[in-house]
Amino acid sequence: MSDRFLLVLDEGTTSTRAMLFDAHGKPHGSAHQALTQHYPQPGHVEHDATEIWHRTLACAREMVGEAGGADRIAAIGITNQRETVVAWCKQTGEPLARALVWQDRRTADHCLTLREAGHEERVQHNTGLLLDPYFSGTKMRWLVENEPAVAAAAQAGTLALGTIESWLVWKLTGGAHLSDASNASRTLLLPLAGAQFDPALCDLFGVPTAALGEVVDTHGNFGSTLPELFGAPIPICGLVGDQQSATIGQGCLSPGETKATYGTGAFILANHGEALPRSAHRLLGTVLMQDRGKRTYALEGSVFVAGSLVQWLRDSLGLLGTAAETETLARSIPDSGGVVIVPGLSGLGAPHWLPEARGVIAGLSFSTGRAEIARAALEAMAHQTYDLAAAFAADGAEWTSLRIDGGMSANDWMAQDIADLLDIPVERPNFVETTALGAAKLAAVGCGTYPDLATASAAMRGGLGHFTPMMDGATRQRRLANWERALAAV
Repeated sequence: MSDRFLLVLDEGTTSTRAMLFDAHGKPHGSAHQALTQHYPQPGHVEHDATEIWHRTLACAREMVGEAGGADRIAAIGITNQRETVVAWCKQTGEPLARALVWQDRRTADHCLTLREAGHEERVQHNTGLLLDPYFSGTKMRWLVENEPAVAAAAQAGTLALGTIESWLVWKLTGGAHLSDASNASRTLLLPLAGAQFDPALCDLFGVPTAALGEVVDTHGNFGSTLPELFGAPIPICGLVGDQQSATIGQGCLSPGETKATYGTGAFILANHGEALPRSAHRLLGTVLMQDRGKRTYALEGSVFVAGSLVQWLRDSLGLLGTAAETETLARSIPDSGGVVIVPGLSGLGAPHWLPEARGVIAGLSFSTGRAEIARAALEAMAHQTYDLAAAFAADGAEWTSLRIDGGMSANDWMAQDIADLLDIPVERPNFVETTALGAAKLAAVGCGTYPDLATASAAMRGGLGHFTPMMDGATRQRRLANWERALAAV
């Protein structure tokens, strides 16, 4: 396919994109559309699955046109916001309710009930996950129990449930119901050592097994698009959750190699090889990738609020004109003036797992201005990452360096602050959209352009920027002490 392209559909939380890559990983075009965020009440976050489909299709068609037609596309790779749940009708192919987004917290009480009933240890041992509304299983149950159209479809046997890649594959192919192992491992319904969704776990969470798709590899041939969508069929050859995709895009293919993605949330994954990941410090075990049934696992820490904190400061409080302004403001002052932000706007994720937590801005005084709050928002990224680094180290997976990516990582001040607070080197690729690159690599292997991911990564490698720790120990300890005090208030 030396003269053909890879088309990546990158389904994010706030937008959908389509990107063209060549066989060397060089981007050749991008189309982008925003997604509407629905907040019907506090703690509820929803998307319109029909909007997701229409806007994804529009972006894909734009890129197919830019490539010169469907015959110029070797394969499609799909990467997506994980844990978000869509319910649709198998007969009509139309959604039956709004999608529940991974940030949605409406099932917190049900998770607490399951924990109090003693189910968390069993669930964590089987799935690598904790009982938290973040994951898909309790969202699926909520839809079945609270949306009449979903309940009726479940009763009639016409209900389909899936994460975003499942929804897009169904629409693109006209009815293939699949879930790749990386996304399926985020549902609470797939045992880490099991090939398919487990009926016993489905019973525990109240999810009809018949509504779920077949669990498949992250790369291979998953069928082709309907001819009428792009003028000719295009094979779908890569499916992967966004954080696993970024890990692959960063080339973390050996055990111990670790990446952190700073987007809407922040997600740290360390390659764990073929050994089942077990955490005693409330980290997550997850499937990184699957090739012909053989799995590579990862240990993961998930932070719910990262870039969305800056977005909140900009859009809800009006303190910023643009997200990029935070770097200028942070550099304009010597420190945050004692201001510390604990960004618990959607609860706290790993390693704390406090879904009921709310955000805190501590240390305010009459001298506090926009610059102090903006700098504290960026410092919160390093603080949350430090907590995760400590948990990984306690689980025997200490970091010696960290590879970062995602939209926020373009902020040089923040990248340096992370290196300073963690006291380890930080690497950032010159091309920071590694989530899309990971899906391109998987699609390239799935369609046979490369024999394996190691070869694909070597051929599609880009340059790196480096950030070396410069902070003195006393300053680091003061920062961490202030963070701990603010965290205790949460």
